[in-house]
Amino acid sequence: MKVFIIGVSGAVGRLLAGQLIDRGDDVLGLVRRDQQRADLSARGVDASVADLAGLTADSLASMLDGVDALVYTAGSNGGAREVTAAIDGEGVVKALEAAGLAAVHRFALVSVLPEAGRGQGLSEDEEFYFAVKKLIDVTVSESDLDWLILRPSLLVDRPGTGTVALGPAQPHDEITREDVAATLAALLHEPRIRRQILELNQGSTPIIIAVQANIR
Repeated sequence: MKVFIIGVSGAVGRLLAGQLIDRGDDVLGLVRRDQQRADLSARGVDASVADLAGLTADSLASMLDGVDALVYTAGSNGGAREVTAAIDGEGVVKALEAAGLAAVHRFALVSVLPEAGRGQGLSEDEEFYFAVKKLIDVTVSESDLDWLILRPSLLVDRPGTGTVALGPAQPHDEITREDVAATLAALLHEPRIRRQILELNQGSTPIIIAVQANIR
């Protein structure tokens, strides 16, 4: 499988790239700086250097030749509104359009649990972030692509356990980035899971079993 990751230099993106390479996949991606490209090249990732905000859908599509799946893991993490709008909003719309232009039918988005941060006195910028994420989930779900939306719980950096809770609805708790990447890699390799929103939390079910349980 040939997979293009937007956000490949981020924590989840890097882990996902490693998971896919270990499976024998070809991994490409988009980074903003030459040094990031060099670092990823040493890991076996063929990255293009460009600023997503400055790319057109056509120019992004030109990077997707022969790609089987486009994964969007980039995110602003609830920062300034203009960054949230550009990365969590407009960037996803652009990626969807590029996938369509390049005939890349598989599209996976790493989103967020809607309950994350509820009752914690969120700032207006953070409230804006969750509103944008929700609207983009709707946009992806209405596309003609073979889409998948993965909503992980609070991301933590402990080593993964290899076990999760995965399904249409999960409580908000926490999940390691390593387990998010491993789950997403398994989902990408299961074509029978398509056009679904799945929520991900820490749990006791081995990842491959949890993925298979959501085949419909």
